[in-house]
Amino acid sequence: MKFFLLHVCTLLSVAFAGSHAVTPEVYWKSVLPNSPMPKSIKDLLYKEWNDEKSTTAGVGKGGVSVHSGKPGKTTNVGVGKGGVEVHTGHKGKSVYVGVLSPFIYYDALSMDQLKDNPNVAMFFSENNLHQGIEFNLHFTKTGQKSTFLPRKIADLIPFSSNKLPQIYNKLSVKPDSIEAKIMKQTLNECENKGIEGEEKCCATSLESMVDFSTTKLGTNVKAISTEVNTKESTPLQKYKMEVAKRLAANKAVVCHKQSYPYAVFYCHKTVSTETYAVSMVGVYGTKVKAVAVCHTDTAKWSPKHWAFQVLKVKPGTVPICHILPEDHVVWVPY
Repeated sequence: MKFFLLHVCTLLSVAFAGSHAVTPEVYWKSVLPNSPMPKSIKDLLYKEWNDEKSTTAGVGKGGVSVHSGKPGKTTNVGVGKGGVEVHTGHKGKSVYVGVLSPFIYYDALSMDQLKDNPNVAMFFSENNLHQGIEFNLHFTKTGQKSTFLPRKIADLIPFSSNKLPQIYNKLSVKPDSIEAKIMKQTLNECENKGIEGEEKCCATSLESMVDFSTTKLGTNVKAISTEVNTKESTPLQKYKMEVAKRLAANKAVVCHKQSYPYAVFYCHKTVSTETYAVSMVGVYGTKVKAVAVCHTDTAKWSPKHWAFQVLKVKPGTVPICHILPEDHVVWVPY
Protein backbone atom coordinates (compact mmCIF):
# COMPACT_ATOMS: atom_id res chain seq x y z
CA MET A 1 0.00 0.00 0.00
CA LYS A 2 1.31 3.43 -0.86
CA PHE A 3 0.86 6.41 1.39
CA PHE A 4 1.19 9.99 0.33
CA LEU A 5 2.85 12.86 2.16
CA LEU A 6 1.00 16.12 2.42
CA HIS A 7 2.25 19.61 1.55
CA VAL A 8 3.25 21.78 4.50
CA CYS A 9 1.75 25.23 5.04
CA THR A 10 1.58 25.74 8.81
CA LEU A 11 -0.83 28.41 10.02
CA LEU A 12 -0.97 27.44 13.68
CA SER A 13 1.93 26.13 15.74
CA VAL A 14 2.74 25.16 19.30
CA ALA A 15 6.33 25.37 20.47
CA PHE A 16 7.92 23.02 22.97
CA ALA A 17 11.17 23.92 24.75
CA GLY A 18 13.32 20.81 24.38
CA SER A 19 14.21 20.06 27.99
CA HIS A 20 10.77 21.10 29.35
CA ALA A 21 8.60 19.41 26.73
CA VAL A 22 6.12 16.82 27.90
CA THR A 23 6.54 14.57 24.90
CA PRO A 24 4.39 11.45 24.37
CA GLU A 25 7.30 9.31 25.57
CA VAL A 26 7.78 11.40 28.70
CA TYR A 27 4.04 11.18 29.42
CA TRP A 28 4.15 7.39 29.09
CA LYS A 29 7.00 7.13 31.59
CA SER A 30 5.26 9.43 34.05
CA VAL A 31 2.05 7.38 34.08
CA LEU A 32 3.51 3.90 33.47
CA PRO A 33 7.02 3.92 34.98
CA ASN A 34 7.06 0.11 35.33
CA SER A 35 5.61 -0.76 31.94
CA PRO A 36 8.00 -0.93 28.95
CA MET A 37 6.73 0.63 25.75
CA PRO A 38 6.07 -1.96 23.00
CA LYS A 39 8.01 -1.67 19.76
CA SER A 40 4.76 -1.10 17.84
CA ILE A 41 4.25 2.13 19.78
CA LYS A 42 7.90 3.19 19.72
CA ASP A 43 7.84 2.95 15.93
CA LEU A 44 5.09 5.60 15.84
CA LEU A 45 6.94 8.15 17.95
CA TYR A 46 8.51 11.07 16.17
CA LYS A 47 12.25 10.40 16.42
CA GLU A 48 13.29 14.00 17.05
CA TRP A 49 11.04 14.84 20.03
CA ASN A 50 13.85 14.57 22.53
CA ASP A 51 16.30 16.72 20.61
CA GLU A 52 17.91 19.35 22.83
CA LYS A 53 16.85 22.12 20.47
CA SER A 54 13.32 23.46 20.45
CA THR A 55 10.60 21.45 18.75
CA THR A 56 7.69 22.97 16.89
CA ALA A 57 4.62 21.10 15.75
CA GLY A 58 1.77 22.62 13.85
CA VAL A 59 -1.34 22.11 11.84
CA GLY A 60 -2.51 24.30 9.04
CA LYS A 61 -4.39 24.38 5.78
CA GLY A 62 -1.68 22.45 4.01
CA GLY A 63 -1.28 19.64 6.51
CA VAL A 64 0.54 18.75 9.70
CA SER A 65 4.25 19.24 10.20
CA VAL A 66 6.71 18.64 13.01
CA HIS A 67 9.97 20.57 13.16
CA SER A 68 12.73 19.31 15.44
CA GLY A 69 14.82 22.47 15.51
CA LYS A 70 17.45 20.87 13.30
CA PRO A 71 17.93 22.18 9.77
CA GLY A 72 15.96 20.08 7.33
CA LYS A 73 14.40 17.93 10.04
CA THR A 74 10.68 17.99 9.36
CA THR A 75 8.17 15.19 9.17
CA ASN A 76 4.84 15.41 7.39
CA VAL A 77 1.89 13.14 7.99
CA GLY A 78 -0.12 11.78 5.13
CA VAL A 79 -3.01 9.50 4.38
CA GLY A 80 -3.09 6.70 1.89
CA LYS A 81 -4.89 3.62 0.71
CA GLY A 82 -5.55 1.68 3.90
CA GLY A 83 -7.93 -1.17 4.48
CA VAL A 84 -8.25 -4.76 3.36
CA GLU A 85 -6.85 -6.09 0.12
CA VAL A 86 -8.38 -9.34 -1.04
CA HIS A 87 -6.07 -11.25 -3.37
CA THR A 88 -7.75 -12.98 -6.29
CA GLY A 89 -5.05 -15.58 -6.80
CA HIS A 90 -3.85 -14.03 -10.05
CA LYS A 91 -0.38 -12.55 -10.03
CA GLY A 92 -0.47 -8.88 -9.20
CA LYS A 93 -4.24 -8.84 -8.94
CA SER A 94 -6.02 -7.65 -5.83
CA VAL A 95 -9.34 -6.04 -5.06
CA TYR A 96 -9.54 -3.12 -2.67
CA VAL A 97 -12.59 -3.48 -0.44
CA GLY A 98 -12.11 -0.50 1.84
CA VAL A 99 -11.23 0.24 5.43
CA LEU A 100 -12.77 -2.65 7.31
CA SER A 101 -11.29 -4.11 10.45
CA PRO A 102 -11.76 -7.79 11.28
CA PHE A 103 -11.40 -6.85 14.93
CA ILE A 104 -14.43 -4.57 15.13
CA TYR A 105 -17.27 -6.83 16.11
CA TYR A 106 -20.08 -5.21 14.13
CA ASP A 107 -18.14 -5.41 10.85
CA ALA A 108 -19.00 -8.04 8.26
CA LEU A 109 -17.69 -9.31 4.95
CA SER A 110 -19.31 -11.50 2.34
CA MET A 111 -17.85 -14.89 1.53
CA ASP A 112 -16.83 -13.60 -1.90
CA GLN A 113 -14.75 -10.91 -0.19
CA LEU A 114 -13.19 -13.51 2.10
CA LYS A 115 -12.01 -15.81 -0.68
CA ASP A 116 -8.21 -16.07 -0.92
CA ASN A 117 -7.76 -13.46 1.81
CA PRO A 118 -4.47 -14.45 3.52
CA ASN A 119 -5.53 -12.91 6.83
CA VAL A 120 -8.59 -15.05 7.57
CA ALA A 121 -6.43 -17.68 9.27
CA MET A 122 -5.92 -15.23 12.12
CA PHE A 123 -9.22 -16.54 13.53
CA PHE A 124 -9.30 -19.92 15.24
CA SER A 125 -10.95 -21.75 18.15
CA GLU A 126 -9.39 -21.75 21.62
CA ASN A 127 -8.80 -25.51 21.59
CA ASN A 128 -6.26 -24.90 18.81
CA LEU A 129 -4.13 -22.71 21.06
CA HIS A 130 -1.44 -25.17 22.10
CA GLN A 131 2.12 -26.26 21.35
CA GLY A 132 2.62 -27.89 17.98
CA ILE A 133 -0.45 -26.48 16.25
CA GLU A 134 0.21 -25.05 12.78
CA PHE A 135 -1.30 -21.99 11.11
CA ASN A 136 -0.96 -20.43 7.67
CA LEU A 137 -0.40 -16.77 8.49
CA HIS A 138 0.62 -13.65 6.62
CA PHE A 139 2.31 -10.91 8.65
CA THR A 140 2.64 -7.71 6.65
CA LYS A 141 4.36 -4.45 7.49
CA THR A 142 2.12 -1.42 7.27
CA GLY A 143 3.03 1.09 4.60
CA GLN A 144 1.52 3.99 6.51
CA LYS A 145 4.06 6.53 7.71
CA SER A 146 1.76 7.97 10.35
CA THR A 147 3.16 9.37 13.57
CA PHE A 148 1.75 10.08 17.00
CA LEU A 149 1.06 13.79 17.36
CA PRO A 150 1.39 15.36 20.82
CA ARG A 151 -2.03 15.68 22.42
CA LYS A 152 -1.82 19.48 22.32
CA ILE A 153 -1.53 19.32 18.55
CA ALA A 154 -3.97 16.44 17.96
CA ASP A 155 -6.63 18.26 19.96
CA LEU A 156 -6.36 21.25 17.61
CA ILE A 157 -7.45 19.14 14.64
CA PRO A 158 -11.19 18.40 14.35
CA PHE A 159 -11.99 14.68 14.58
CA SER A 160 -15.66 14.38 13.71
CA SER A 161 -17.58 13.32 10.62
CA ASN A 162 -19.69 16.47 10.78
CA LYS A 163 -16.52 18.53 10.33
CA LEU A 164 -15.11 16.61 7.38
CA PRO A 165 -14.88 19.64 5.05
CA GLN A 166 -12.82 21.46 7.67
CA ILE A 167 -10.60 18.41 8.21
CA TYR A 168 -10.03 17.93 4.47
CA ASN A 169 -9.14 21.59 4.15
CA LYS A 170 -6.65 21.52 7.02
CA LEU A 171 -4.98 18.33 5.78
CA SER A 172 -5.08 19.19 2.07
CA VAL A 173 -7.15 16.15 1.18
CA LYS A 174 -9.37 16.29 -1.90
CA PRO A 175 -12.98 15.50 -0.88
CA ASP A 176 -13.48 13.11 -3.82
CA SER A 177 -10.23 11.18 -3.29
CA ILE A 178 -9.76 7.65 -1.96
CA GLU A 179 -7.90 9.19 0.99
CA ALA A 180 -10.99 11.22 1.86
CA LYS A 181 -13.20 8.13 1.72
CA ILE A 182 -10.83 6.26 4.03
CA MET A 183 -10.80 9.09 6.54
CA LYS A 184 -14.59 9.28 6.45
CA GLN A 185 -14.87 5.54 7.07
CA THR A 186 -12.46 5.73 9.99
CA LEU A 187 -14.45 8.56 11.55
CA ASN A 188 -17.72 6.70 11.05
CA GLU A 189 -16.24 3.61 12.66
CA CYS A 190 -15.04 5.68 15.60
CA GLU A 191 -18.49 7.24 16.02
CA ASN A 192 -20.42 4.00 15.67
CA LYS A 193 -22.13 2.91 18.89
CA GLY A 194 -20.50 -0.50 18.64
CA ILE A 195 -21.97 -3.58 20.28
CA GLU A 196 -24.12 -3.37 23.40
CA GLY A 197 -22.10 -2.68 26.53
CA GLU A 198 -18.85 -1.94 24.68
CA GLU A 199 -16.70 0.81 26.18
CA LYS A 200 -14.63 2.37 23.45
CA CYS A 201 -12.88 5.46 22.17
CA CYS A 202 -10.68 6.49 19.27
CA ALA A 203 -7.41 7.74 20.69
CA THR A 204 -5.90 10.50 18.54
CA SER A 205 -2.70 10.68 20.59
CA LEU A 206 -0.55 8.36 22.66
CA GLU A 207 -1.52 10.33 25.78
CA SER A 208 -5.23 9.76 25.18
CA MET A 209 -4.65 6.05 24.57
CA VAL A 210 -2.75 5.78 27.87
CA ASP A 211 -5.52 7.69 29.66
CA PHE A 212 -8.33 5.51 28.29
CA SER A 213 -6.51 2.27 29.10
CA THR A 214 -5.52 3.24 32.63
CA THR A 215 -8.98 4.65 33.36
CA LYS A 216 -10.51 1.28 32.48
CA LEU A 217 -7.84 -0.99 33.98
CA GLY A 218 -5.80 1.07 36.48
CA THR A 219 -2.14 2.03 36.27
CA ASN A 220 -0.82 -1.45 37.06
CA VAL A 221 -1.03 -2.45 33.43
CA LYS A 222 1.34 -3.51 30.71
CA ALA A 223 1.02 -3.04 26.97
CA ILE A 224 2.01 -5.87 24.66
CA SER A 225 1.96 -6.35 20.90
CA THR A 226 2.98 -8.85 18.25
CA GLU A 227 6.60 -8.67 17.07
CA VAL A 228 7.99 -10.28 13.92
CA ASN A 229 11.79 -10.53 13.67
CA THR A 230 12.00 -9.03 10.18
CA LYS A 231 12.01 -5.49 8.84
CA GLU A 232 10.06 -6.41 5.72
CA SER A 233 6.75 -8.12 5.12
CA THR A 234 7.00 -11.89 5.20
CA PRO A 235 5.39 -14.28 2.70
CA LEU A 236 2.34 -16.32 3.58
CA GLN A 237 3.75 -19.36 5.35
CA LYS A 238 3.00 -22.10 7.83
CA TYR A 239 3.87 -21.31 11.45
CA LYS A 240 4.25 -23.83 14.24
CA MET A 241 3.30 -22.72 17.74
CA GLU A 242 6.06 -23.37 20.27
CA VAL A 243 4.66 -21.72 23.41
CA ALA A 244 1.21 -20.43 24.37
CA LYS A 245 1.15 -18.80 27.80
CA ARG A 246 -2.14 -17.49 29.16
CA LEU A 247 -1.94 -14.19 31.00
CA ALA A 248 -3.73 -13.95 34.33
CA ALA A 249 -6.27 -11.21 33.57
CA ASN A 250 -9.66 -11.97 32.04
CA LYS A 251 -10.17 -8.38 30.91
CA ALA A 252 -8.19 -6.13 28.62
CA VAL A 253 -8.17 -3.00 26.51
CA VAL A 254 -7.39 -3.72 22.88
CA CYS A 255 -6.30 -0.89 20.58
CA HIS A 256 -6.43 -1.34 16.80
CA LYS A 257 -4.54 1.05 14.54
CA GLN A 258 -6.71 2.91 12.04
CA SER A 259 -6.03 4.35 8.59
CA TYR A 260 -5.61 8.08 9.10
CA PRO A 261 -3.03 10.82 8.33
CA TYR A 262 -1.63 10.60 11.87
CA ALA A 263 -1.67 7.75 14.39
CA VAL A 264 -5.20 6.97 15.58
CA PHE A 265 -6.20 3.85 17.53
CA TYR A 266 -9.66 2.36 18.03
CA CYS A 267 -9.53 1.21 21.67
CA HIS A 268 -12.17 -0.83 23.44
CA LYS A 269 -12.40 -2.57 26.78
CA THR A 270 -13.14 -6.26 26.47
CA VAL A 271 -14.48 -8.58 29.15
CA SER A 272 -14.83 -12.35 29.04
CA THR A 273 -11.47 -12.28 27.32
CA GLU A 274 -8.36 -14.41 27.63
CA THR A 275 -5.02 -13.08 26.42
CA TYR A 276 -2.09 -15.31 25.44
CA ALA A 277 1.57 -14.66 24.74
CA VAL A 278 2.49 -16.94 21.85
CA SER A 279 5.80 -17.89 20.26
CA MET A 280 5.82 -19.24 16.69
CA VAL A 281 8.36 -20.16 14.02
CA GLY A 282 7.61 -20.15 10.30
CA VAL A 283 8.82 -22.68 7.75
CA TYR A 284 11.06 -19.95 6.27
CA GLY A 285 12.63 -19.30 9.66
CA THR A 286 10.52 -16.27 10.59
CA LYS A 287 10.20 -15.97 14.37
CA VAL A 288 7.15 -14.31 15.88
CA LYS A 289 6.28 -13.29 19.42
CA ALA A 290 2.56 -12.88 18.99
CA VAL A 291 -0.40 -11.78 21.06
CA ALA A 292 -3.50 -13.95 20.83
CA VAL A 293 -6.86 -12.80 22.19
CA CYS A 294 -9.71 -15.22 22.85
CA HIS A 295 -13.26 -13.91 23.27
CA THR A 296 -15.32 -16.29 25.37
CA ASP A 297 -18.61 -14.45 24.86
CA THR A 298 -19.43 -13.48 21.27
CA ALA A 299 -23.22 -13.50 21.57
CA LYS A 300 -23.53 -9.77 20.74
CA TRP A 301 -21.21 -9.77 17.72
CA SER A 302 -22.62 -9.32 14.24
CA PRO A 303 -23.79 -12.75 12.95
CA LYS A 304 -22.10 -11.84 9.65
CA HIS A 305 -18.73 -11.09 11.24
CA TRP A 306 -16.11 -12.86 9.19
CA ALA A 307 -14.81 -14.87 12.20
CA PHE A 308 -18.06 -16.85 12.20
CA GLN A 309 -17.91 -17.28 8.43
CA VAL A 310 -14.34 -18.58 8.59
CA LEU A 311 -14.95 -20.99 11.49
CA LYS A 312 -18.52 -21.86 10.44
CA VAL A 313 -19.96 -21.27 13.91
CA LYS A 314 -22.70 -19.07 15.33
CA PRO A 315 -22.35 -16.14 17.78
CA GLY A 316 -22.13 -17.16 21.42
CA THR A 317 -21.41 -20.83 20.77
CA VAL A 318 -17.62 -21.18 21.12
CA PRO A 319 -14.71 -18.90 22.09
CA ILE A 320 -13.22 -17.04 19.13
CA CYS A 321 -9.47 -16.40 19.11
CA HIS A 322 -7.30 -14.32 16.82
CA ILE A 323 -3.70 -13.28 16.37
CA LEU A 324 -3.18 -9.52 16.45
CA PRO A 325 -1.11 -7.78 13.76
CA GLU A 326 2.04 -5.92 14.77
CA ASP A 327 0.46 -2.48 14.86
CA HIS A 328 -2.22 -3.38 17.41
CA VAL A 329 -1.77 -3.16 21.18
CA VAL A 330 -3.28 -5.09 24.09
CA TRP A 331 -3.34 -3.62 27.59
CA VAL A 332 -3.66 -6.10 30.46
CA PRO A 333 -3.55 -5.59 34.24
CA TYR A 334 -0.88 -7.33 36.27
